[in-house]
Amino acid sequence: QEQWQDLQDREAVIRLNETPPFLVVEIVSPSTKSTDRRAKRAEYSVLNIPEYWIVDPIDSQVIVCSLVEGLYDAEEFAGGDRLISPTFPELILTAAQVLQSAS
Repeated sequence: QEQWQDLQDREAVIRLNETPPFLVVEIVSPSTKSTDRRAKRAEYSVLNIPEYWIVDPIDSQVIVCSLVEGLYDAEEFAGGDRLISPTFPELILTAAQVLQSAS
Protein backbone atom coordinates (compact mmCIF):
# COMPACT_ATOMS: atom_id res chain seq x y z
CA GLN A 1 0.00 0.00 0.00
CA GLU A 2 2.78 2.42 0.91
CA GLN A 3 4.59 1.75 -2.37
CA TRP A 4 1.39 2.30 -4.34
CA GLN A 5 0.82 5.67 -2.67
CA ASP A 6 4.40 6.73 -3.47
CA LEU A 7 4.01 5.79 -7.15
CA GLN A 8 0.46 6.88 -7.96
CA ASP A 9 1.23 10.53 -8.78
CA ARG A 10 4.39 10.01 -10.86
CA GLU A 11 5.19 9.45 -14.45
CA ALA A 12 6.13 5.92 -15.53
CA VAL A 13 9.88 6.23 -15.02
CA ILE A 14 11.82 4.01 -12.65
CA ARG A 15 15.18 5.24 -11.45
CA LEU A 16 18.14 3.18 -10.24
CA ASN A 17 18.25 4.75 -6.78
CA GLU A 18 14.58 4.11 -6.02
CA THR A 19 12.91 1.06 -4.55
CA PRO A 20 11.59 -0.86 -7.56
CA PRO A 21 7.89 -1.70 -7.86
CA PHE A 22 6.89 -5.30 -7.14
CA LEU A 23 5.18 -5.60 -10.52
CA VAL A 24 5.29 -3.78 -13.86
CA VAL A 25 2.70 -4.41 -16.56
CA GLU A 26 3.50 -3.57 -20.19
CA ILE A 27 0.72 -3.53 -22.77
CA VAL A 28 2.09 -4.35 -26.21
CA SER A 29 1.20 -2.31 -29.26
CA PRO A 30 2.51 -2.90 -32.77
CA SER A 31 5.03 -0.08 -32.37
CA THR A 32 6.40 -1.31 -28.99
CA LYS A 33 6.27 -5.08 -29.40
CA SER A 34 10.00 -5.65 -29.85
CA THR A 35 10.94 -3.26 -27.03
CA ASP A 36 8.40 -4.77 -24.61
CA ARG A 37 9.53 -8.32 -25.33
CA ARG A 38 13.32 -7.83 -25.48
CA ALA A 39 14.81 -4.56 -24.27
CA LYS A 40 12.61 -4.28 -21.19
CA ARG A 41 13.87 -7.62 -19.85
CA ALA A 42 17.39 -6.24 -19.59
CA GLU A 43 16.23 -2.87 -18.30
CA TYR A 44 13.97 -4.31 -15.62
CA SER A 45 16.50 -6.93 -14.46
CA VAL A 46 19.05 -4.14 -13.80
CA LEU A 47 16.38 -2.37 -11.75
CA ASN A 48 15.65 -5.61 -9.80
CA ILE A 49 11.94 -5.58 -10.58
CA PRO A 50 10.80 -8.98 -9.30
CA GLU A 51 8.01 -9.50 -11.82
CA TYR A 52 6.69 -7.96 -14.98
CA TRP A 53 3.90 -8.91 -17.30
CA ILE A 54 3.78 -8.51 -21.04
CA VAL A 55 0.11 -8.16 -21.98
CA ASP A 56 -0.04 -8.84 -25.69
CA PRO A 57 -3.48 -8.30 -27.25
CA ILE A 58 -1.93 -8.80 -30.71
CA ASP A 59 -1.02 -12.45 -29.97
CA SER A 60 -3.77 -12.87 -27.32
CA GLN A 61 -1.39 -13.84 -24.54
CA VAL A 62 0.00 -12.68 -21.23
CA ILE A 63 3.63 -13.46 -20.42
CA VAL A 64 4.60 -13.44 -16.76
CA CYS A 65 8.31 -12.78 -16.30
CA SER A 66 9.80 -13.58 -12.88
CA LEU A 67 13.28 -12.46 -11.85
CA VAL A 68 15.42 -15.44 -10.80
CA GLU A 69 19.11 -14.89 -10.05
CA GLY A 70 19.28 -11.76 -12.21
CA LEU A 71 17.44 -13.17 -15.26
CA TYR A 72 13.77 -13.47 -16.11
CA ASP A 73 11.98 -16.78 -16.42
CA ALA A 74 8.92 -16.36 -18.65
CA GLU A 75 5.67 -18.28 -18.68
CA GLU A 76 2.98 -17.74 -21.32
CA PHE A 77 -0.75 -17.77 -20.63
CA ALA A 78 -3.72 -17.56 -23.02
CA GLY A 79 -7.49 -17.83 -22.95
CA GLY A 80 -8.81 -19.35 -19.73
CA ASP A 81 -5.34 -20.11 -18.33
CA ARG A 82 -5.06 -18.86 -14.76
CA LEU A 83 -2.07 -16.56 -14.40
CA ILE A 84 0.57 -17.73 -11.96
CA SER A 85 2.23 -14.82 -10.20
CA PRO A 86 5.12 -15.67 -7.88
CA THR A 87 4.87 -12.19 -6.37
CA PHE A 88 1.09 -12.34 -5.83
CA PRO A 89 0.21 -16.05 -5.48
CA GLU A 90 -3.29 -15.25 -4.16
CA LEU A 91 -4.20 -13.45 -7.39
CA ILE A 92 -6.96 -15.16 -9.34
CA LEU A 93 -7.04 -13.88 -12.91
CA THR A 94 -7.16 -15.55 -16.29
CA ALA A 95 -5.28 -14.38 -19.35
CA ALA A 96 -8.62 -13.59 -21.01
CA GLN A 97 -9.61 -11.29 -18.14
CA VAL A 98 -6.34 -9.37 -18.33
CA LEU A 99 -6.51 -9.13 -22.13
CA GLN A 100 -10.10 -7.88 -21.99
CA SER A 101 -9.04 -5.11 -19.58
CA ALA A 102 -6.19 -4.11 -21.91
CA SER A 103 -8.52 -3.58 -24.87
